[in-house]
Amino acid sequence: MLKQNLQQKLLQKLSPQQIQFIKLLQVPTVALDTRIKEELEENPALEDISLADMNEAPEDYPDRDPDDEYNSDEGGDDLDDFNIEDYLQEDNLNDYGNRYDNDDDEDRKELPIAVSNTFFENLQAQLDLIPLDDKSYMIAQQIIGSLDDDGYLRRSIASLVDDLAFSQNVIAEDEEAEEMLKVIQTFDPPGIGARDLQECLLIQLRKKDASNPIVKNAVNIIENHLEEFTKKHYDKLEKMLGLSPEELKDSINEILKLNPKPGDSGISNIKQLQIIPDFHITKTDNTLTLTLNSKNAPELRVSRSYQEMLEHYEKSSEKDKKLKEAVHFVKQKLDSAKWFIDAIKQRQQTLLKTMNAIMQYQYEYFLNDGDERYLKPMILKDIADKIGMDISTVSRVANSKYVQTEFGTYLLKSFFSEAIQTETGEEVSNKEVKKILEECIGQENKKKPLADEKLTEILKEKGYNIARRTVAKYREQLGIPVARLRKEL
Repeated sequence: MLKQNLQQKLLQKLSPQQIQFIKLLQVPTVALDTRIKEELEENPALEDISLADMNEAPEDYPDRDPDDEYNSDEGGDDLDDFNIEDYLQEDNLNDYGNRYDNDDDEDRKELPIAVSNTFFENLQAQLDLIPLDDKSYMIAQQIIGSLDDDGYLRRSIASLVDDLAFSQNVIAEDEEAEEMLKVIQTFDPPGIGARDLQECLLIQLRKKDASNPIVKNAVNIIENHLEEFTKKHYDKLEKMLGLSPEELKDSINEILKLNPKPGDSGISNIKQLQIIPDFHITKTDNTLTLTLNSKNAPELRVSRSYQEMLEHYEKSSEKDKKLKEAVHFVKQKLDSAKWFIDAIKQRQQTLLKTMNAIMQYQYEYFLNDGDERYLKPMILKDIADKIGMDISTVSRVANSKYVQTEFGTYLLKSFFSEAIQTETGEEVSNKEVKKILEECIGQENKKKPLADEKLTEILKEKGYNIARRTVAKYREQLGIPVARLRKEL
């Protein structure tokens, strides 16, 4: 049965301006310039003062002669004869493009990228040097194309043979594919074409001097005792191989020189994203000064010609459909430009407000050149409460913004940490505990590395009463393996 009901609801919705601000807030400085360029190209009612033409209204240039051509009555006649359709059809993007292309600002220059062959191109070049018949050549190409970025062949020979039959109509036997794989395994870098880590290491070792006893022992270890090697059961290896600790150490060192991912060495360098700090903190006479990167404060304005155009058409006596559409278009572009400028200004204020609160909270840390002993426990809520903003706003700032100090450039997120209470009741940052934990592991005897239980006891002796599982968690966060895997000969 159908029914009609009336009901009132109270909903919270983000306005277009709020959505635009949120998106701009999480954009890092390195990407903000691109975002502004996009907006300038999409909205002709928005102008960058540094790029604007000098053809401004006469009131912008008080030194001009008021009787010059810009102030003549003919200008008004031209405006009356102006056709909005002709204006909209003009290719204004060319003007913007020319300005960007001719910009000589050093900050806009990019570093050149070294041109080099890719990993697969290097393998193809080596294949071209080998005299092969057409069938063998196609099999070899199929194998090279099936290698992953690490240089491993993780597909079965049977699958390769099937692909050749279906995609290239080449009927090959498994033995033929195996034979061509052995050829490719002779290519550089050594280890290419292996089907697992064991085969990869063996390929590299067998290219070395086979008469060398160190190499012989290394081959024996990888071929017959890989599990004991990976688990660092060195005592077992010494007994099973009948080697002295020195001989085993030499063989282990020979294995550690090998490349477990040979494909990585052939991949061409990829240009990494450049980090541009959003803030700068300078220290003068024990006083900190915070500044915002100038790229975060672009000089934008609403186009005066668009404003004058809107006023002209609103005063026009003609009120036909085309004129209404023109007025609507111009007004929409003007509103969009104003919203964007307001969002940029609000972004600047929010960034400065948030970073200033972080600097004041961690004042001693920044004053003492990043000494982590002075880093206070701080969570997002602490800063949010201090500046009167939502936690999500602080999170957007902290997760994507960098600050340059006299002791390095850091992501704001790195200054946040949880609190740990010492035996004296004092709250310290967990980063201080991690630093001490890292120092303890760095100073340990690598022949007898410290287990998590021992590390827990050492921290308790220093006044940090934390559980063993917490020590294990901090150790993993630092990227440090368990004691057994840290053991060295």
